[in-house]
Amino acid sequence: MTSYDDQVRRDELYRDPYPLYDRARRAEGLTYVPEFDAWLVARDRDVREVLLRAEEFSSANSLLPDVALSEAALGVLPRGFGPRPTVVSSDGAAHRRHRAPLNRGLSPGRVAALVPYARACAQELVDGFAADGSAELVEAYARRLPGMVVGRLIGLEPADVPAAVHGGYRAEELLFRPLSPEEQVAAAEDVVALQHLLDGYVRDRRARPRDDMCSAMVAALAPGDAELTLEQRHELVTSLQNLLIAGFLTTSALIGTTLLHLLGDRRQWRMLRADPSLVPAAVEEAARHDTAIQAFRRTTTGPVTLAGTKLPAGATVLVAFGAANRDEERYERADAFDITRPGNRQHLAFGHGPHGCPGSQLAREQLCLTLELFTRRLPELRLDEDRPRPRMRPTLIHRSPQDLYVTW
Repeated sequence: MTSYDDQVRRDELYRDPYPLYDRARRAEGLTYVPEFDAWLVARDRDVREVLLRAEEFSSANSLLPDVALSEAALGVLPRGFGPRPTVVSSDGAAHRRHRAPLNRGLSPGRVAALVPYARACAQELVDGFAADGSAELVEAYARRLPGMVVGRLIGLEPADVPAAVHGGYRAEELLFRPLSPEEQVAAAEDVVALQHLLDGYVRDRRARPRDDMCSAMVAALAPGDAELTLEQRHELVTSLQNLLIAGFLTTSALIGTTLLHLLGDRRQWRMLRADPSLVPAAVEEAARHDTAIQAFRRTTTGPVTLAGTKLPAGATVLVAFGAANRDEERYERADAFDITRPGNRQHLAFGHGPHGCPGSQLAREQLCLTLELFTRRLPELRLDEDRPRPRMRPTLIHRSPQDLYVTW
């Protein structure tokens, strides 16, 4: 179990990993980081190399938990479903099998068809607080819009979306935040409730397929029309849970950090407000500058040499997208946030290679419509000067402000 002092050190590192990244990029070879129990891959060229050498750097343990679970929590989780490999934690043919329905369900045409619904949801959310003159945008907007959108994508009933999003955040808390044994049990119960909710959808879509992602995943991962086996249900629930959480967690984080950096620089906010054509570039720059998924782990499948460092089989490397996106060898003034930066779509915020994010375009669309909406409806939006500057969440998998108090 991680000690309290270790947790404090790791939390502070998670809140601001950029000084560590800078040191690692300047060092010879790779840097071993005890807080991560992994070799840090921080340079753009090295990150790209790892992501393209998927046979030598396995994704099987890409998302290891940060905390140990209590016996009581471990007693709750078997009442649910999983864990099973997903698109994030599989390699080779297994990864391609999981990814195929995602590629089809998140095709450009499918994403374009979702955008009007996303725009309507965003407008409804802003309508809810526009007359108030102030708001806390993480809870009022950033955490809500992506859940509504991914719920629609999967095929959830709108009434089930809040519970599904709540269960997703509780899963993240259970695995990555220090909780008391009692709090772990409560979180585990919420995760199990989410899994049973998704299992209901899986079994319903087997009997009555629809034009949604849940039906597509059932058809792809459990072909045929026979009643689903228990093992198939485990796999489908785990995969749907992964899609749900990935679908809203990262986009929620990106919305929060994008607004934070734009509102923290009045000149760039005014530029964006005056010239909406800058919105796509602002989205790319925000994703590059403060990447939502800072890093994933990879495990070497055999002895390899990377950046001059010899690694044995079974070594863990932390592939830091957030570090690569601040690499001075690739980006001039890499630490600066600049929405006029040219050619900034080649960043690694959405990964690279076979594990590149299949939902990147849907995330981009939600960010674009958010900035278009906010600059039009709330042109005087600004950070609330009576509140402390927002602190970042202590996590590497959805880097975002803990809260975002604003006025207009």
